[in-house]
Amino acid sequence: MTILSPQSPDPDKPAIILPPPRPSLWVRLRTWFLAGIIITAPIGLTIYLVVITIEAIDRNVKSLIPTGFEPERLLPANLPFGVPGLGVIAAVLLLTLVGFLFTNFLGRSLLHFSERLVARMPVIRGLYSALKQIFETVFSQSGQSFRQVALVPWPAKGSWTIAFVTGEQTGEVGTRLGRELIACYVPTTPNPTGGYMVYFPREDVQVLSMSVDQAMKLIISCGVIVPPEKGVPEPPSAK
Repeated sequence: MTILSPQSPDPDKPAIILPPPRPSLWVRLRTWFLAGIIITAPIGLTIYLVVITIEAIDRNVKSLIPTGFEPERLLPANLPFGVPGLGVIAAVLLLTLVGFLFTNFLGRSLLHFSERLVARMPVIRGLYSALKQIFETVFSQSGQSFRQVALVPWPAKGSWTIAFVTGEQTGEVGTRLGRELIACYVPTTPNPTGGYMVYFPREDVQVLSMSVDQAMKLIISCGVIVPPEKGVPEPPSAK
């Protein structure tokens, strides 16, 4: 292939451009190996986590089912393998049934009686009340707990990290400090299940447009996976 070289002193003499050297066999093998890791590692880890989660639920749920009512008895006796996930299905059905029973008048009356009984127990009543309030707040359809991602100064001024807004009602803490505060959960990296509950002044909390799922990916990947900003087209290389 010949083309005219603009740097050539004589434009009448075409310059020959040679194709780039072919990568060596070792470079190609390394590239294929890394590509195999990138493709199979996320799939394998996802399957592994799903399997161990299902097995853990199966073990705990099956231990609560009375003898003779195990889900395996509904399957053919000569089935050569077990079916994983029956405990998960049983747990979903059981929770749905409990929710159905306790949303009618009789179920609510029984629940109120049980709560009054628990309220008389000194230690258990505090634990039950706190757990109930946490679950009602987190799973509330109108609540904003863990549904807003924010940027907060942590661990010191000038440093910023990702946090989740957990509540704007700070009660006595805000009254004592005499300023408007926002409670945020600052997760650790790469394990977001551990973290800190911190009160920040409202002016220091910058609510972001990214979703909770995107923020989780950003935290777990230690900043490697950066979610695209809303309204800004994603570059072709990221796609």
